[in-house]
Amino acid sequence: MGKQNREKLKIIPLGGLEQIGMNITAFEYQDTIIVVDCGLAFPEDDMLGIDLVIPDISYLLENEDKVKGIFITHGHEDHIGALPYVLREILAPVYATKLTIGVIEHKLAEHNLTSKVRRKVVSYGQSINLGPFRVEFIRTNHSIQDAAAFAIHSPAGTVVHTGDFKVDYTPVFGDAIDLQHFAEIGKKGVLALICDSTNAERPGFTESERTVGRKIDQIFSEHTDTRIIIATFASNVDRVQQIINSAHKFGRKVGVEGRSMVNIINTASDLGYLNIPDKTMISTDELSNYPDEKTVLITTGSQGESMAALSRMANGTHRKVKIKPNDTIVFSSHPIPGNEKAVSRVINDLYHRGANVIFQDVHVSGHACAEEIKLIYSLVRPKYCIPAHGEYRHLKAQAEIARKLGYDDEHIFVLNSGDILSLDQNSAKVTGNVHTGAIMVDGLGVGDVGNVVLRDRQRLAEDGIIIVVMTLDSGSGEVLAGPDIVSRGFVYVKGAEDLMDSAHEVLVDRLDSLTQQKIKDWGRIKNEVKTALSDFVWKETQRRPMIMPIIMEI
Repeated sequence: MGKQNREKLKIIPLGGLEQIGMNITAFEYQDTIIVVDCGLAFPEDDMLGIDLVIPDISYLLENEDKVKGIFITHGHEDHIGALPYVLREILAPVYATKLTIGVIEHKLAEHNLTSKVRRKVVSYGQSINLGPFRVEFIRTNHSIQDAAAFAIHSPAGTVVHTGDFKVDYTPVFGDAIDLQHFAEIGKKGVLALICDSTNAERPGFTESERTVGRKIDQIFSEHTDTRIIIATFASNVDRVQQIINSAHKFGRKVGVEGRSMVNIINTASDLGYLNIPDKTMISTDELSNYPDEKTVLITTGSQGESMAALSRMANGTHRKVKIKPNDTIVFSSHPIPGNEKAVSRVINDLYHRGANVIFQDVHVSGHACAEEIKLIYSLVRPKYCIPAHGEYRHLKAQAEIARKLGYDDEHIFVLNSGDILSLDQNSAKVTGNVHTGAIMVDGLGVGDVGNVVLRDRQRLAEDGIIIVVMTLDSGSGEVLAGPDIVSRGFVYVKGAEDLMDSAHEVLVDRLDSLTQQKIKDWGRIKNEVKTALSDFVWKETQRRPMIMPIIMEI
């Protein structure tokens, strides 16, 4: 048995496990690494001021010369959103299907990377060879068109990576998932299956996207005398297509609001993935030229995002669109876990303005439920099972499905981000881990906000800040002016003069005692001021504001 066959394939998830979003996985064989997906995550509630979160790719940077290509399964933010940030550090070619590349090109243009990054459009059934790897593209269905699964062939064996998928026998655009191809690869022998777990807890099958079209038709037929505003995910091109179909059928003009929605619709229609009848689309400014009952507005903001178009309409700050009584507002999405409160707030605001809101049954998921996951397992028949894409409970739910299909614990790997799974035909085990983590993006700053800054922001948000300003004589260390106390976000000063006067006295006493002890060291003086004021404030208010002494020297 030659050395060639003894090498193991390493699968290293760098993100996307234990969370929804930030999907990125490295496959390493000898001196070649290929990367599948490169997504971002949206910030948690406690990440104050953070815009988005991208994966820490230290491992790829350490092995930059090995990274030969990035393969993208589909064009959702949690799979492509980190690309502009990663490609600044590692210039690797990007391989994806036509619509996915179209969406990526828009992103690269925004970051001035178009001329630097090599991109290749790959068709279903086509393979890309990079070093010892051959990556084959397989057609799947998802809530954005042109989604692909990959068969990653290596000398150690074949790994099938499903990407995000569902089994839709009647998709709105294009063909159904290529189950035959999965079966053919399964017949030849598959080392491991990396499978989408997002809906693993849900029994049964996910309904076809077409069922939503019927519901949208029904809404249009029942609300012929009102304006209709529909909020959905910008990237769900099939949903947009069905809304346009219904609008055309019922003689309504369609306007689009929200930057990401406009971008995706332009990209999709340019590439032929959207069929828009002539004179159906109009600009938002033109909506007022038509009676309300002859218009429909497709908008972003179905997740309650504060800056998205629908939220601004709901709170009355949108420049072009004002919500009117009797408007029919449709939420064509489910709240992503964690967004329920924000969505609920927007719905309440819309009701306040007299609108009629529909948020039940106008959505189907883009992810496979338990029976579809079983179907893929039975076609692919992998030796090892690796649940991916989901929170820990979703991964465990898929592990349970695999158990019911007869797999034992030695053949199921519920990994953590950073684990190195080394495998070949004879064995598979976690042989170590690499550094992973989340890098926060705030405005133009990438990674310059860490846990310390977040902790400061939290403290400022919770208890405010007190600034103590004083002037010292550089020779004697004597206080020449101050201490003056300025506070923000701590107490309303006009109502708390007594507290501020007492705080001032405490500081004067402490500074006097330091002068008597002939202490001139600034560091010591600052610490003493901090301690004295902190103890006093805690005793009086049970709060711990940030205290910042500023000393000027004369």
